[in-house]
Amino acid sequence: MEVSNDSHAMATVAPVATVTTGRPVRNDLESFIPKPSHCVFLKDMARAMVAPDMEHPDGTPEHQARGMSVVQQHAAFFDLDNDGIIYPRETYIGCRALGFNILSSFSFAFFTHLLFSYPSLPGYIPSLLFPIYIANLHKCKHASDSGTYDTEGRYLPVNFENMFSKYGKTMPDKLTFREILNMTEGNRVALDMIGWLGNKVEWISLYSIAKDEEGYLSKEAMRGVFDGSIFDKIAKRNETKGKKRR
Repeated sequence: MEVSNDSHAMATVAPVATVTTGRPVRNDLESFIPKPSHCVFLKDMARAMVAPDMEHPDGTPEHQARGMSVVQQHAAFFDLDNDGIIYPRETYIGCRALGFNILSSFSFAFFTHLLFSYPSLPGYIPSLLFPIYIANLHKCKHASDSGTYDTEGRYLPVNFENMFSKYGKTMPDKLTFREILNMTEGNRVALDMIGWLGNKVEWISLYSIAKDEEGYLSKEAMRGVFDGSIFDKIAKRNETKGKKRR
């Protein structure tokens, strides 16, 4: 498997995420720190606009980055009018499209915007509309996560791969529900109740809507969470099911 020379796939700067320009990372370390000859996937290099893994070195080609960082892509599904701002109503509608019930969707929207609105604001004055600004989404990174996003919202393939190396005991490319719980426990940072609880809720929620018929959460589904591509797929699947029922 050869790594594509596509500059988009190897980019460490995302045009829409100006913080990635202001805080650049080196992308030439492989020139100075030799890697094993059999390693063709540069899994240690942060990627600004794609979410690759060992099986998909170019990320998700059909998923449009639109110049956004990976963490911005993660949330873009909920920006229904594409204005760069996500309001609680949009998060609620997005959750409903993903298959969550009314109570869960309301809870997700309420707590997500309660916790992440203020950090993402362009100024210091709170907004009673509780918007989340996609441009500043990197400021919403919380502790007790997998570390797959860096502090600028880039994607770190090595940390994504480590989730399966550490916790994929049953299958090398899938996690059981118990293994997901073990992962959230393993990522827990001391004295970080909010981040730990949020991380646990996020992964359990994903498991509930994206697990396969055998009860596993696949590596591909988990990768799709980070660049947001799985949200579009699940929403379209649910829409198709709804049309068939009618």
